[in-house]
Order: sequence, then structure tokens, then C-alpha cells
Amino acid sequence: MTSNHITKVAIVGAGGNSGIFMTEALLRTGKHTITALVRAGSQNKLPDGVIPKQIDYSRPETLVEALQGQDALVITLSGGTPHEVDLSLVNAAGEAGVPWILPNEWGPDSANKDLIKDIPIFQPKEVIRKAISDLGKSSYISVSTGFWYEWSLAIPQAYGIDLSNKTATFFDEGETKISTSTWPQVGRTVASLLSLPIQAEGACLNSLRNQVVYADSFTVSQRDMLESVFRVTGTMQSDWTISKQSAKERYEGGMKDMQKGDRIGFVESLYTRVFYNDGSGNVESKGTLNALLGLPKEDIDEATERAIERSKTTTWS
Repeated sequence: MTSNHITKVAIVGAGGNSGIFMTEALLRTGKHTITALVRAGSQNKLPDGVIPKQIDYSRPETLVEALQGQDALVITLSGGTPHEVDLSLVNAAGEAGVPWILPNEWGPDSANKDLIKDIPIFQPKEVIRKAISDLGKSSYISVSTGFWYEWSLAIPQAYGIDLSNKTATFFDEGETKISTSTWPQVGRTVASLLSLPIQAEGACLNSLRNQVVYADSFTVSQRDMLESVFRVTGTMQSDWTISKQSAKERYEGGMKDMQKGDRIGFVESLYTRVFYNDGSGNVESKGTLNALLGLPKEDIDEATERAIERSKTTTWS
């Protein structure tokens, strides 16, 4: 890699929920050639201009071959993906000489020790960062964006707001603020980050090397979200049934249900934990890259409207 900028980017999950926004945002810069690593039989549609390369996780050499000559690897896979998949990608990137990796983060702060302890699904993220460092072939920048707003607001068990039935459950008083991002903002974050120079006196990738960094769209409470829903739907509080539940009790109940194999329990424990009144879900105090990357301020009502439309056509169970 002789340029001071990243030009060749490989993405795993380029056609997924967040990956499609990352891919399209990178293409819009006009600065990047995008290669999508895809498994045989994948049904995800890729944007025009993306180069597909077929891989087989049971044959590591296919990963290495697909990553040859790439400047950066972006991994965006579902949260339930075995961390062995991430490790195989990290090892292949090292063997192929890929200098930069954006690991499979894209959620709450996985550098927060209390969250890692309480949310098992976050624990492999720390393992992957350590694996990249120990291998010593690539550098990582882990991007924490909080939960995805349009996805999460559309799931009643996530942010506690049931858009279809006009019910809401506030965790504690519903006033704890968390950081959350829209899919377009996640895409812009990746595109702007990978457009930075590698080395410069000002903002550059080297200054972020092997760090967890933060970006978001909004830092808001459940009450803020519900007020946005009121504005978008033309409803008011009297049209809704609103209850309260201890965040701690909801988290603990969700964990017990999850251990019995209940997926709803998984969602309730995962989401409710970031609403603890300990600042774990709010990254504003740590500082975000929003200004450095030139990310726009967004209209929460526009994002809420997208979530409402999504809730009408998409089910989660």
C-alpha cells in the first residue's frame, strides 16, 4: 500500500441490514473500489459497482485470495455469528496483508467492562480486538454506533415502544438517555472514516489505530423517542397505554428467559441493560467522531417515520 489513502475496501456482509448502507456510502465517495466477500448461495443483492468474490469459510485459502490487495476489511455480520468466523477473517486478512480492519462492532460500547460482563454477546468483540493486536499484521478501528434506531424502535421488546398496539413500557422512569444511530449515519461513518488520510497532522487513521471509537445519530431517552412517535403519528399520550418497569428487573428476567431458550428474553436483556442509569449506553461523555467526520445532525422524526414503516412490514420473533 503506497498511497496515503485507502482505496480498496473489502466488505463481509455488504448486502446486509447495515452493510448495504456502508457499501452505498463508500461508493458515493467515488474514492473506493468495493469488493464484497459472499458465500455460495447468498441471496443478498449487491449495489451496482460492487465486485463480488465468492468465499468458503471451510476453505481459508478462499478468504486469503479474496482479500489479496485490499487496503481495508469491513466486517458486518449478524450478532449471532460464531466468533470463529470473525477469527477466520482476521487471520486471512493478516495473511493477505490487509493493513486495516473494521471489526464486527456497530452496537453499544463493547469497551465498557460492565456491559461486556452483563451482555454475553458482546464478549467476543473484545476477543477479536485482542486477536488482531496479537497477530500484529493488521490494525483495527472498532466503531461503536449504539443500537440501530430504525431496527430497534420497530421491535416492541427493544426500545419498549409497541408502535402497532400503542403501548409503551418505560424502563425505570424512561428518562435514561442512550446513544443510537440510523443506518444511513452508520454508512456515512464508515465512508468518512475510510476516506481519512492514513497519516496527517490533523485527522487521520493512524490517530485512531487500535481504538474503539464512537459515532451516533441521537442521544435520547425512551420519553424522547415516544414524543417523536407522537409527532409523527399525530397521537398524544392519552391515546397510548404507558407502564413502567424496573430496568434491573427487566434485564434479570430477560436473562432468565434467555437461558430457557426464549429469544424475546434475549432481546429484553440485551436492550434493557444499556438503559441502566450508569451511563453505559450514552457515549457522548466519551466523545464521538461526528464532528471530525463531518457527520450531519439528523431529524429524529424522519428516522422515527422510517421505523414506523418498517414495523408495518417486518416482523421479529
